[in-house]
Amino acid sequence: MTLSPARLRILVAALLSVSFLGALDHTVVSTSLATIAGDLGALEHMSWIMVGYTLAATAMLPVLGKLGDVVGPRRVFLLSLVTFLAASLVCGFAPDLGWLIAARVLQGLGSAGLQLMSQTIIARVTSPRQRPRYMAIIGAAFPIAIVVGPVVGGLITDFWGWSWVFWINLPVGVVALALAMVAVPRLPGGAHPRFDVPGAIVFTATLLALVLAVTWAGDDALRPAAIVCAVAVVVGIPVLVVIERRAAEPILPPRILRHRTILVCLGLSLVVGAGLFAIVAYVPTYIQMAYRATATVSGLVPIATVLGMLVSSLLTGWLVSRSGRYRAYPVIGTALGAAGLAAMAVLPVGAPLWVPMIVMALVGIGTGSFTNLIFAVVQSAAARSDLGAVTATTNLVRQVGSTVGTAVVGGIVGFGVAAALPVGLDAATLTPALVRAADPAVQDEIAVVYHDVFAPVFLGLAAVYACGVVIALLLPPGRLSDDTPQPAASAPARQPA
Repeated sequence: MTLSPARLRILVAALLSVSFLGALDHTVVSTSLATIAGDLGALEHMSWIMVGYTLAATAMLPVLGKLGDVVGPRRVFLLSLVTFLAASLVCGFAPDLGWLIAARVLQGLGSAGLQLMSQTIIARVTSPRQRPRYMAIIGAAFPIAIVVGPVVGGLITDFWGWSWVFWINLPVGVVALALAMVAVPRLPGGAHPRFDVPGAIVFTATLLALVLAVTWAGDDALRPAAIVCAVAVVVGIPVLVVIERRAAEPILPPRILRHRTILVCLGLSLVVGAGLFAIVAYVPTYIQMAYRATATVSGLVPIATVLGMLVSSLLTGWLVSRSGRYRAYPVIGTALGAAGLAAMAVLPVGAPLWVPMIVMALVGIGTGSFTNLIFAVVQSAAARSDLGAVTATTNLVRQVGSTVGTAVVGGIVGFGVAAALPVGLDAATLTPALVRAADPAVQDEIAVVYHDVFAPVFLGLAAVYACGVVIALLLPPGRLSDDTPQPAASAPARQPA
């Protein structure tokens, strides 16, 4: 479907607004966690405020993607936006933690639909050649939210109260909803109207069990529950295979996994999740302990990383839209990421702070060169009726890679630091403030410990990016076309080769 330039601009503005809402919500709330949990009297369970949101956003991706293919992305997008805004309102009025967690689950579900349908709608109204530029614009919401979210969350919590962390979504969301009602076209559903309900249920339950098993594996108190979840995964996978083989239109169509371009893009999405997102959360702690920086100063390193991602993503989207050629960018990007993470592993303990900032900015530039580009490429390889499913699968692989990678990195860091700390220091109570107040000799010793623990982590993630180089080289050469996708009536979905 071809839109006028004016309507396309309004559509991009609406999609960028809601994508920014979903991305900002996650980072804003993280700053307010302690205040929220303290007011509700549930500090020991405050992690579930984030976990419930993330679980819902991850588990519902394939279901929402397939639903968008069946009933059309506009309906799913508008329903997701209304759900997100209603849940935001409820979150602010939450009288206890259980109420808040339930509302956060709904928020996560709505956020997943907004992110996914924004990418799907762009794929339905633009040509493959135009797509990288618009994907990069919408994808800019994530790095911007990482930079401004914690600051905004802190200011709102300090001056307005934590309820406004959620209510601030409402005025922006209502404007975005009005724009979306006007700008988002009535895109038809796919050629396969049936929905795989049994497959959706089993897939969602299995994925939830996998995420919980990985998340809980490092906690001694929750390890029995993690084992139960792992068993559920082992049972759920073969059951899902049987259901999907018999389904007329499975929740994850096997035909999309027979395409080489799609498989390569899924591999690159896994590299982004497991390679970068798994380490960004731990970089500030590493900088505070190894470089003896304050919490504020340590935030400069991840900021440099995401700003590198933002600039690189926008530039790559513009360049690919001009030429249509895309194969070189994932190869160069994964190579830059591997080189940057390998450099982080060998940096000496006493290096100036600007050195890791530049190195991690290089990692961000490399990652940003293909983070959003792969969505445009994977969508160009899929049939029109599978756009939602293939976009959801690409997002899902990234999210699972991030979850598993974060758990693995956290386990290695926690175990390594506890085993290597000098006698008399407890890893469970060691804070950056205590380190800065300690004797210089103790500070030096702790800095060496953190450097020695993180060095193999950086090397391991560099190896992940090196595998990404090999994967990127397998991407078939090609050129994105200028043909805009047509409705199903005039352009039936392609059949898999």
